[in-house]
Amino acid sequence: MRVSLLMFLIVIFASVHAEDKGVFSSRSMTIETASKAAWQAVKGCRDDGYSVAVAVVDKSGILQAFQRDRFAGPHTVQTAISKAWTAVSFHVNTGELADMLKRGEIPQQVQHNPGALLVGGGVNIYSQGELIGAIGVSGAPPGKSEKDSIDGACAKKGVKSIEETLEFAD
Repeated sequence: MRVSLLMFLIVIFASVHAEDKGVFSSRSMTIETASKAAWQAVKGCRDDGYSVAVAVVDKSGILQAFQRDRFAGPHTVQTAISKAWTAVSFHVNTGELADMLKRGEIPQQVQHNPGALLVGGGVNIYSQGELIGAIGVSGAPPGKSEKDSIDGACAKKGVKSIEETLEFAD
C-alpha cells in the first residue's frame, strides 16, 4: 500500500512539476515537407488540366510554403492562403465548413469571422494525430459539391505525398 501511495505521489509531483516549467513542445512541418506538399498539390491539379495556387500554413495559420502555377488567376493567391488559414483555425476542412454553412449548421462566429473562407479546398494536415498545419488550393473549377471540390482533391494529393514522412517523424 505504501509503495502504491509513494508511486502515486511521485507521478503527481512529476506532472505538477512538468507544468511549472512554463514551456511546452509541439510538432511542426519542415519547410521541405511543406514545400513538397505544395508542389505535389500543384502537380496533381496540373496533371488533371488545372492551373492553381497552393498555400501551406503551420498550425498557427502562418504561411510556410506557396506555389502558383503559371496560369492560375490573380485571385488564387489570397484565396489559397485563406482556405488553408480557415481550415487550421477551425480544425475543420473547408469543404465540410461549406457544407455546414449550406445546411445552416455553422456557428455565427465562424461564418462571420474576418478572413474565414468557407469554400472547399482547405485541408488539415496531421502528424501522429496532432494538427500541424493545413493546405489550401485555389483555381480549379467547382466540383459536384464544396465537400468534393476539385481544389480539395488536389489538396488531398499534396497531403498524401507527405503522409508517410509525417507518420514516422519524431
